[in-house]
Amino acid sequence: MHIQFVVPLILILGSTQTHLANSHQESGEWSCEPDLETRIHAEYKPGLVTLDGHADDWSDVDGLELSLLPALDPDEDHQYKGGKMTVKALHDGKDIFFMLQVDGDYAYSKGNNNKCPSVALMFQIGENATYHNMGGCKEEPDKCTSKTCRGNEVDIMHFSIGNAIPGRLYGGNPIDNGEGNGGDRFGHLVDLYAWNPHCRHLDGLGPSGNDTSAQNNWKGAWWHGSLAMHSGFVEEDSPYASSGQKGTYYFEFSRPLRTMDRLQQDVQFTIGQTSKISVAFWYPVDGNPWHGSGHYSISCDWVPLDIALVSSELSKVASTSSWDAASAFSVLISVVAFCISIFVGYWVSRSKAVPFTPIDRL
Repeated sequence: MHIQFVVPLILILGSTQTHLANSHQESGEWSCEPDLETRIHAEYKPGLVTLDGHADDWSDVDGLELSLLPALDPDEDHQYKGGKMTVKALHDGKDIFFMLQVDGDYAYSKGNNNKCPSVALMFQIGENATYHNMGGCKEEPDKCTSKTCRGNEVDIMHFSIGNAIPGRLYGGNPIDNGEGNGGDRFGHLVDLYAWNPHCRHLDGLGPSGNDTSAQNNWKGAWWHGSLAMHSGFVEEDSPYASSGQKGTYYFEFSRPLRTMDRLQQDVQFTIGQTSKISVAFWYPVDGNPWHGSGHYSISCDWVPLDIALVSSELSKVASTSSWDAASAFSVLISVVAFCISIFVGYWVSRSKAVPFTPIDRL
């Protein structure tokens, strides 16, 4: 029987180091029938959201509701029982923002990422990079290089919340960025790249040595609907809420549309163009720790991500606003002129009339 690796999004778990993790082997041919109508739209909405893990400011942004299917076997009979994931995206012309919402009973175990929910975003970088097999490079781990796997690069952001305080920002920070890699020693919101499930590394690290020019450009926060305090948690408040409470998990992220990457390790977003994305979700079902290949995915293939131009409706609103402003100014001028004319007429009528003196009396 044909043996094939079918791990589309096994990520670095529990550590910011990028040594090889155990990959899952599945027997049988990979089969995928994605919904070709599915697309994620990153609308242009500047100044709308604050990166804090809360979804209140996303209420006016349309989202895409997607079933979460097992990544290794995308069978609807085995989909995530907690419900669908809602994916929202927007940009402000400089940064791109993502909001992921998924129902799930509250589960948090400080310091144990595998007993807490976790999420990841994966993007196509190389033109030949496939969703299946995380880029799809055919090389073995000891032969994966930027040359042998050229064109199979994928960009990955992975957030494990076991050491992350709800509502606090994690990701790129001066200490890890100062060392020139995509790590995050504080909250494990890390920036990686990969060529296949066996060949993945933090940005800036790799088989050819370290390049200190790399950065973690991602920032993000998480929240759960059962948390009573809107903000202000500190580490001593862990576990922040009682286990098993019903609610929704919120994961919010941002990153510049363009980065200073020169190593082909970051996806570059362009306004008006389409990128390719996938979203993964891990959850400790029945309190059992999840494992790397036991994640759910929103699709068995790439999902198009449209980076919108300024919408025609927004242009129309702006045009209408300009017209309304001009009309209002014209009306104001007319009212002022009318008032002045009344005042002048009143003033003249109140003035003494000049007596008429016949010329024969002079």
